[in-house]
Amino acid sequence: MAGSPESSMPVPDYQTIMLPLLGLAGDGKEHTLAEALDLLATTFGLSDRERSELLPSGSQAKFDNRVGWARTFLKKAGLLESTGRGRFRITERGLGILKSTPARIDNKLLSQFPEFLEFRTRNAKPDNREESDEGAARQTGTPQEILESSYQNLRAELAEELLGRLKTSSPRFFERMVVDLLVAMGYGGSRQDAGQAVGRSGDDGIDGIIKEDKLGLDAVYIQAKRWDNTVGRPVVQSFAGSLEGQRAKKGVLITTSQFSQEAKDYVTRIERKIVLIDGEQLADLMIDHGVGVSEVATYTVKRVDLDYFEQE
Repeated sequence: MAGSPESSMPVPDYQTIMLPLLGLAGDGKEHTLAEALDLLATTFGLSDRERSELLPSGSQAKFDNRVGWARTFLKKAGLLESTGRGRFRITERGLGILKSTPARIDNKLLSQFPEFLEFRTRNAKPDNREESDEGAARQTGTPQEILESSYQNLRAELAEELLGRLKTSSPRFFERMVVDLLVAMGYGGSRQDAGQAVGRSGDDGIDGIIKEDKLGLDAVYIQAKRWDNTVGRPVVQSFAGSLEGQRAKKGVLITTSQFSQEAKDYVTRIERKIVLIDGEQLADLMIDHGVGVSEVATYTVKRVDLDYFEQE
């Protein structure tokens, strides 16, 4: 049965979608994008989980995005035309392509049409590059996927650099960074309050105590260490014991390395709430909350406001 786990397959790239999409419109009738999404999902045997797979940004389903761009490229080549909001129909040129029974429709085939070449030149996305993992991804990914992939690569490089600097920083600097991050995340009230708490205790495995909220309704106990090796269960269990000694219910254990699976499993089985933040997550939190990083450039991606044109 289509869509079942047995017949599931990876989400096809947008160029693979082009021929089935054009074939769907081959009856000459008007079709909607929503209709095309359902029919194409059945054609490719996609499961509900695969149809729900999101782009890295989480802004849209990957399959929906790829079908949308397949339609856009076919329109730019003059094989499809828009007939209204979310509606399209095949053109005479499109029917001619279908009659030639191509084995595949892709950017190379569409490049025979001047309108498409102009579109591709304007968007500067050449396909005649050397074969590589990155090159292949650029050829098969939609413009939005390429943009998001580039962003994720830049973010990963930034996170790696942040983590490297943290591992070589002084203990005092590391404590100050923890304060800045927790305050940026909404903990500790003012930075002054947080600074007085974190790095001042040093008792029984507790590096600091910080308010959970600005009103100080509860306290969070912190241990933050610049470890290089994997942090195992004994370290986490010792921290839990320290919380017990302080009659504390909540704790955050931060490391620049990583936690073992046994350590992760341990915190799920105890009564006290302990959050484990490893080096990768620590770097991500710093980026998300603007700690230790500065903005270089901002790119705003816009789309047509369909509601605006409904007023026509």
